[in-house]
Order: sequence, then structure tokens, then C-alpha cells
Amino acid sequence: MTTIKLVILGLLYREPMHGYEIKSTIEKNMGDWTDIKFGSIYFALSKLVEESAIEVVEEVKEGNRPAKTIYRITKKGKDEYMRLLRKIWGDEQKVYYPFDIAVYFMKSLPKNEVGFYLSERIMELKNKLKYYKEQQTELDKTSKKRHYKQAIMDHTLLHMEAELYWLQKMLQQLDEYYV
Repeated sequence: MTTIKLVILGLLYREPMHGYEIKSTIEKNMGDWTDIKFGSIYFALSKLVEESAIEVVEEVKEGNRPAKTIYRITKKGKDEYMRLLRKIWGDEQKVYYPFDIAVYFMKSLPKNEVGFYLSERIMELKNKLKYYKEQQTELDKTSKKRHYKQAIMDHTLLHMEAELYWLQKMLQQLDEYYV
């Protein structure tokens, strides 16, 4: 919940928005590197209103469409946004990979089946890397100076390249795990 609160507060820190604008901004600008679900946005918005971190500015009704509730950040919300932003910069974030559980128990499966799964994962990752590198090239073409999006893309690519290296090494050494 902390991440989504930080994102919503950060977006509302910039300008008042309604829920669909928040969703669209997240999808368009953060979709490749964050996993925020549509339903969690509205849940977080209601919690933030409840906590007085944001407030409803107005409800806009257009024809037969549902009303759009426009939110803005409050003084309390700005303080919370800055606290969360500073906290995330300082927190060491241990990442857990559910795939490591499969590696731990891999000898429960036949070696050729594990080899198949590793090969499939390698192919998927190569395709993702290709996609991200194309995105990075487009971003480099459109940006005259370094941009935070380029730093995020670099971060993602480096992690993916490390994962690819590790998977290829696992596949090469598979016989050694089955001794």
C-alpha cells in the first residue's frame, strides 16, 4: 500500500486529478516498471481521503456517464508524500524472487523438464529485453538531455541482463545440479 500511496500522492502533488487520470498516467508513464492494479487505485484514494491526505475538489458529471471525482492533495498529504519519498530513498529493499523456490525444489522434476522451463524463460526474457531496448532507443531519440525515464529504463535493463546471464548459466550447469 505504501507504493501506491506514494504514487497517488506524488501525482496529486503535481496537480489535482480524477481517478481515471491517475490510472491513465500510471499506465502510460509507469506501466513498464510498476505493478499497480486499477482496483487498488480507487481503494487507495478512499483510504487517503479517510486519512485526510487528499480531499475531493469537485465531482464533474458529463451526460449519462458516471461522475468524475477530482482529488487534490492536502497539507497533511504533502507532508506524508515527502515522508514516504524520503523513506523510499533511504530504505534498503530486499527483493524476493518466487522463482528461487522453484530452483530450490528443481530436483523434484526431471532434469529435461527443468531444462525446458529454463530455455522457455530465457527466450521470454530475450524478447522482453528486445522490447525494452527498443523503448530505450526511442526514448534516447526523443530526449535531448538525460531524463528520469532513461535512468529507470537503464535500471530495468541491467536487472534483466543480469537475470538472463544467471538463467543461461543455470541451463549450462544443469547437469551439475542433478549429481
